[in-house]
Amino acid sequence: MRVFKKLMMLGLFLLATQTIFSQSKITGTVIDGDFNGPLPGANVFVKGTKDGATTGFDGKFEFTTTMTSGEIVVSYLGFETVVIPFSGSSNLGNVSLKSNENQLESVVLIGKGVIDVAKDRKTPVAVSTIKATEIQEKLGNQEFPEMLVNTPSVYATKSGGGFGDSRINIRGFDQRNIAVMINGVPVNDMENGAVYWSNWAGLSDVTSAMQVQRGLGSSKLAISSVGGTINVITRTSEMKQGGVVSVGVANDDYLKTQASYSTGKMENGFSTSILLSRTQGNMFADGTKFEGHNYFIAFGYELNEKHNFQFTFTGAPQWHNQRSFANTIATYLQYGDPVNKIPNTRYNSDWGYLNGREYSWVRNFYHKPVASLNWDFTINDKMKLTTVLYGSWGRGGGTGNIGKSPFSYKTVDGLVPFDDFVAFNRGQYNPATGQSVTPITGAQVSQNANGDYQTSRSVGFTRRASINSHDWYGGVINLNTKLTDELTLDFGIDARTYKGYHFRNINDRLGADVYLDNRDINNPDRLLYETYEATPSWNPITNIKNQEKIEYNNNGYVRWYGAFTQLEYATDKLSAFIQGAVSQQGFSREDTFIYLESDPLYKTDFENILGGNIKGGANYNIDEKNNVFANAGYYSKQPFFNAVYRNNQSVVADDLTNEKILGIEAGYGFNSPYFNAKLNLYYTSWKDRYQRSSDSDSSNRGGYYDINKLNETHSGVELELNAKPINKLNINAMFSYGMWDYNGNAEFNRFDQNNTLLGNGDIYLDKVKVGDAAQMTASFGAGYEVLKGLKVDANYRFVDKLYASIDPARFLTEDNKGTLELPNYGLMDAGISYKMLVGKDKDKSVSLRFNMNNVLNEIYIAESRTNIFADDLVNSSNPAAGTYASNNRLYNGVADANQVFFGFGRTWNFTLRYQF
Repeated sequence: MRVFKKLMMLGLFLLATQTIFSQSKITGTVIDGDFNGPLPGANVFVKGTKDGATTGFDGKFEFTTTMTSGEIVVSYLGFETVVIPFSGSSNLGNVSLKSNENQLESVVLIGKGVIDVAKDRKTPVAVSTIKATEIQEKLGNQEFPEMLVNTPSVYATKSGGGFGDSRINIRGFDQRNIAVMINGVPVNDMENGAVYWSNWAGLSDVTSAMQVQRGLGSSKLAISSVGGTINVITRTSEMKQGGVVSVGVANDDYLKTQASYSTGKMENGFSTSILLSRTQGNMFADGTKFEGHNYFIAFGYELNEKHNFQFTFTGAPQWHNQRSFANTIATYLQYGDPVNKIPNTRYNSDWGYLNGREYSWVRNFYHKPVASLNWDFTINDKMKLTTVLYGSWGRGGGTGNIGKSPFSYKTVDGLVPFDDFVAFNRGQYNPATGQSVTPITGAQVSQNANGDYQTSRSVGFTRRASINSHDWYGGVINLNTKLTDELTLDFGIDARTYKGYHFRNINDRLGADVYLDNRDINNPDRLLYETYEATPSWNPITNIKNQEKIEYNNNGYVRWYGAFTQLEYATDKLSAFIQGAVSQQGFSREDTFIYLESDPLYKTDFENILGGNIKGGANYNIDEKNNVFANAGYYSKQPFFNAVYRNNQSVVADDLTNEKILGIEAGYGFNSPYFNAKLNLYYTSWKDRYQRSSDSDSSNRGGYYDINKLNETHSGVELELNAKPINKLNINAMFSYGMWDYNGNAEFNRFDQNNTLLGNGDIYLDKVKVGDAAQMTASFGAGYEVLKGLKVDANYRFVDKLYASIDPARFLTEDNKGTLELPNYGLMDAGISYKMLVGKDKDKSVSLRFNMNNVLNEIYIAESRTNIFADDLVNSSNPAAGTYASNNRLYNGVADANQVFFGFGRTWNFTLRYQF
């Protein structure tokens, strides 16, 4: 027995010894192949196992594996993945990753035939890429579009400053004419092309990379990328096993918590990734409290080498109080320091207190979950079929006032006296208005038979909600065939269907007991008692059909059918493509309020409009450092829904025509280990454009202009520079100069808020500057690694040739003064990061990041809704009153009657992140 025990102990010892000695130690350093510097955050693992590590700030990695041989996979977002065989313990030395051949290929794990990612020195378009690490570090409490402000020809502002209310322009085109894609699927509203970033507030949390492709873009779909394409690539279920927990704090009580976990691809082929986050606080402007959530769920299944399935479901329910009204500069000065002319840039005229709590006329609430199912089918080594099916269910809207005009009533601090409005609605004396409701009965109904006070459209103060919800379903199928080693053919179809729900309901009667609505021709003089919360519903398919509706109730139907094809030729030296797409877009309108059910216009037939595009381009690599490219394209773009059915009625416009866009571009690139440069020249002609603009005349508040036959020309030059003179120093710079002008004159129709035609005529815009964006931008930034794991960075951005948005009322005569140019400004941002590797195997990390935006606390005008010049008369009917300049009514050279939004002052944010 003793002999047997000794033999057993010896056997266990030998087995343990064998296990110990069978472990392999893998070490090395991952470097940026373009700059020969360390690449922190790269993933290194043994293929087919969970053994691996993440590189530190010096690019070094070290881990052990029980495998005695196999393949090491080295990947980093935005770089080409490298696979290295190994046998036993190995020092892999310097592993160089290149980004110029397969840009972002390592993260596009699914839908490669749908996600059209531009590649440096191959795809002939102007492109800039923002990687996930940069988004995680620098976004903080900024808005998602602001990550692009240091790329050429991009102008992004926070607009009124509410949570998610930012907007972006590219090459002078607003975001309704910029194609926004998520994993290759278009997300612009199918009725008006709009993108509401508050609906995508959680997108930054799940983004693997973001590309802005200026101009034509590389998407094969028949999308209206007039100014460019923003292509957002999200994480997938096949991410490396592990998770992240983070917390962020910032100015104005901002707090964000986030957690995520990914299983990685398991032995049975399944994979899962989940992310949850919550954000709350106040924005920089007064009265802009908010709360937002974000969820992301991804499931993957790799059946075999031929079939890969990915399902994702993501949404970001949120509510936020807004600052929607652009006050005059004089008003900002009034509530700031008028003596020294220091404006209160936080001032917001849309809010006040109700029963001691913050309350706002304007509050946005929305939940827009998106579900998608991707199927990649590798038919053979030369043919692949990619399919994505998706659905989106938007529910929510925004609140505002209705009834008696409240805008002339303010407290001494400039706030809205909501408690006084409640008293007024209850028939009590109102200190704000100096009056009370006169109790009357009958058809005028300020009081019903029971003595309960009511409100209506003209009597009392009421907060209503404008609901803009939708059901959206679509699919994209692409067949990719490699005809030869050099030629690749793509062919696919793109189908979408959309129903938009548009109506108003009562959110808060502010003390009244009932609301009278007489706008429904089929159900006149209704007494309504229901109110509806201005908070997002977590139910993505909640029924809204049975809600009590006021003011208007119409549905918009849009159907889209498209087909596309692309032929691509690629060698080491030359790559070229030609692409064509055609689409039919159908529009139908249903209106249950202004038409009787028996009227044929109650619901119209579909108005089908044909459109499409053709484009092509080529890139030539002169040598390893120099390349040139050129592209050209032509779009025939269908108009938006409100151009088909104008004046908010169900009659198709007589002069309906497609918008016509011609784009031409050329570029040069230089790549070396220490310096990269990109130079682009572009020209875009945009004809037969339709636009609806708000009427700035206070006597027609809520009115608008319909503008037809707008023609514009956008041309310019763009330069991007990146340098790494030493391993620890990165330098980047950008410059862009645009010449964006209107060509010829346009026509207008002017309406009041009830859609009554007030007049028409010509708008004289020939050679007038296109407004609402800066035509010259420049930036310079640098990042330096002070110590191992510790780095600092700073960036300065300069904005010039910034013009106000077009105010149609200022261009009704030929002798107009053009577009108002706003003062230039410069902003400095700075940050500091520290990353520490932790855990027994140093395979986990703790990261800290501090950002400060607008470090110098610059006061600047970000946008203007009006075009009032310094030498304009203060009172046009009394020239003797003088001009704004002669009356000392200027702020930084700008007339103080202009309605503007100031940019944010100094803000900060801090994030603590643990990755395991």
